[in-house]
Amino acid sequence: MAIPSKLLKASDDKMWKRSGGFLMRRNKLFVYAGTFVLAAALLTGCGDSQAETGTESQVAKELSDSGQKTEDTQIVKVTALDGNTVTADIGELSENQGGQNGQVPEKPEDNGNGEAPEPPNGENSNGEMPAKLEDSGNGEAPEPPSGENSNGEVPAKPEDSGNGEAPEPPSGGNSNGDISAKPDGNGAPGNAPAGMGGNTFTANGESLTFTLTEMTQITLEYLQGSGEGTLEDIAVGAVLEITIDDNNNAATVVVRNLNANGGFGGSDTVSNGTAASVIDEDSSEAERIVDGATYTSDGDDENALRVDGVAADLEGITIEKTGGKSSNTENGDFYGANAGLLALNGATLNIKNAAIDTSAVNGNGVFSYGEGTTVNISDSTIRTTENNSGGIQTTGGGTMNAENLDVETKGNSAAAIRSDRGGGVVMVNGGNYVTNGTGSPAVYCTADITVKNAALTSNASEGVVVEGKNSVYFENCDIISSMENTYNGDSTENIHGIMIYQSMSGDADVGEASFLAKGGSITATKGDFFYVTNTDCTIGLENVELLLANDTFLRVEGNSSSRGWGTEGANGGDVVLSAVNQKIEGNILVDAISSLGMTLSEGSEFYGAVNPDGEGGEVTVTLLDDAVWTLTGDSYVTGFDGNTANVTSNGYHLYVNGEQVL
Repeated sequence: MAIPSKLLKASDDKMWKRSGGFLMRRNKLFVYAGTFVLAAALLTGCGDSQAETGTESQVAKELSDSGQKTEDTQIVKVTALDGNTVTADIGELSENQGGQNGQVPEKPEDNGNGEAPEPPNGENSNGEMPAKLEDSGNGEAPEPPSGENSNGEVPAKPEDSGNGEAPEPPSGGNSNGDISAKPDGNGAPGNAPAGMGGNTFTANGESLTFTLTEMTQITLEYLQGSGEGTLEDIAVGAVLEITIDDNNNAATVVVRNLNANGGFGGSDTVSNGTAASVIDEDSSEAERIVDGATYTSDGDDENALRVDGVAADLEGITIEKTGGKSSNTENGDFYGANAGLLALNGATLNIKNAAIDTSAVNGNGVFSYGEGTTVNISDSTIRTTENNSGGIQTTGGGTMNAENLDVETKGNSAAAIRSDRGGGVVMVNGGNYVTNGTGSPAVYCTADITVKNAALTSNASEGVVVEGKNSVYFENCDIISSMENTYNGDSTENIHGIMIYQSMSGDADVGEASFLAKGGSITATKGDFFYVTNTDCTIGLENVELLLANDTFLRVEGNSSSRGWGTEGANGGDVVLSAVNQKIEGNILVDAISSLGMTLSEGSEFYGAVNPDGEGGEVTVTLLDDAVWTLTGDSYVTGFDGNTANVTSNGYHLYVNGEQVL
């Protein structure tokens, strides 16, 4: 996809590193200036059983199967780091008792009966490792439904839509819309929330010291799946599964995710369910060009209509999915089982003037699954009423082009514009998108998503959630968020309008996320405006009207890891923020394990304070051109680039590396 015009990129030779957690910071901080910036390449059951000790991860089992030495495997918890020398307590992992009906919910949003709503600030209830997105099937990103974009260009997503399927942040909710019971434990790495299953580390009183080398094979365990790690993924407090060679060097290290129950499980086999009506290669030409037909279904795991591997033109059709149970939530979320209309296997589907209604769990309105599959839908109405039922859903590398849609969802975990395992490319132009349930942002992004000229309203959730190595771009959109609850209503959790994070579920690649907005407006009626945790990300704003609910514009900080979002103490965020011709009001809070590089340019105005309590992580502020900063409180940064004459003290002080400069 084309990079937006006026893109300027300046490198900063400051190295940003974080020790440990599940994330590596980028080696170089890119500061964005000019008209709006994003430079990137499109790459895109424990149940009721008794507790068991010394649990072995699936990764270690795979190592054993491959013939690698695992007989000396030990479970340890890191207590100190000195370069590549690790000191750790030796102990055991015990599996906690799972959720309802003898099943362990894979995420806090799963109520254990296979029909898990998304958490109040999350979108997916699965926890599966999605297939990596290569492209939309033809190697090129499709143009928006209108055939053009604003000035002819669409920003490239930052690096990859990755296998970027990810659930929304697991912050609560169950299948009947209620918030689940508050988890026990302090949320530290050694304590998995009650009712989630997961593992608990117990030290046995012994300790050891070992060395990490360039030959050490490091693996990250996700909630579902695993990924390659580095030396920087080892943090104090992390629980490791290690093998030691004769020289006391670590041969293998698995960074355990204590919420993962020592295995990856999930729906590894693609299952699309059945369909009441199918248009496929056996269908006649007349059956592939349809006007005014009605397709119905009340069967379990059944689509009302499926278009399989062929081109079809449907106009004025009605889809009625009036019932039918979903036997596997992941099959519904990932592969389209039980959806109203499913396109797959390289189908090209054109839909106009349709009326689509579903009232079944996993009753996503229109679903595009798989690389090479393209759904073009315009001037249509979509209504869904149950949980895990998005308006338009894209997974497995599919493509969705939507124009002038009227979409409303009522259930939990039911984003109006929704993506999941395997990601894809989503282009939306015009229309109205409304959600009413918890865990149901207007947009849940685990793909490459572009939305233009649309109204997006979330009445009980964040407006937008971006997970992992994925990107979303808004142009001339009006976004309203009203997040009601955090996980179990816990006051220590965050309320926010927009969330950018990495759940470590395995549904989204670890990497840099991106949120870009140009023109239009964004309103947060409750909580902080932006919240970033456990990920690297870029945020770009150009001439957007921002309306805040409180005095916090941006919060970048770690979390308790009680939901598996990295290792507590090493799961902050690294943010590059670019503001072009942008007015920003509100404070910026960056904790000690996080960082921020903020560049204001082309007349941007910032009215706020940075870390007014005097404590926090590395923050660099750059003022370019005639950008100005008016202090609303004492501000503490580690770097400042610009003319202090462009900073108005307003009776407060600016400190750079502890030295008062204003």
